[in-house]
Amino acid sequence: MDLSELYQSLILDHNRSPRNSGELAGANRVAEGRNPMCGDQLRVWLKVDGDRIADVAFLGKGCAISQASASLMTTVVKGKTRAEAELMFDRFHDLVTGKPIDDPTRAALGKLAALGGVSRFPARVKCASLSWHAMRAALHGADSGVSTE
Repeated sequence: MDLSELYQSLILDHNRSPRNSGELAGANRVAEGRNPMCGDQLRVWLKVDGDRIADVAFLGKGCAISQASASLMTTVVKGKTRAEAELMFDRFHDLVTGKPIDDPTRAALGKLAALGGVSRFPARVKCASLSWHAMRAALHGADSGVSTE
């Protein structure tokens, strides 16, 4: 199995069996995201305790990339501080938009690197980044919609 097959397998796995899927009881931050170009939509809930994301969940519908990205995002930011989550957002955004990233940064992304191939498909960048933008909006205290129009 080559690397691209492994990445495809990871994306399909997170789409079929999303982690942290469902409403989050006790959440104190929430934001919605939608991509009207393809119909992806989701809601992200955060339970922020002080400066740390104590818990995170999402619920949505859309393509395999948007759902897998949301699932992966929740596994990465859970337990992180706000600053760490912001840094992960920036690194992930650089990855999917095709900005050059060094090897240590790529290594720090871990399984998120599976979504790096979307940078070759501009319309799919919005799918991959939708949940991240919603998480960031929720982290900043937004209780409103996020759109990738």
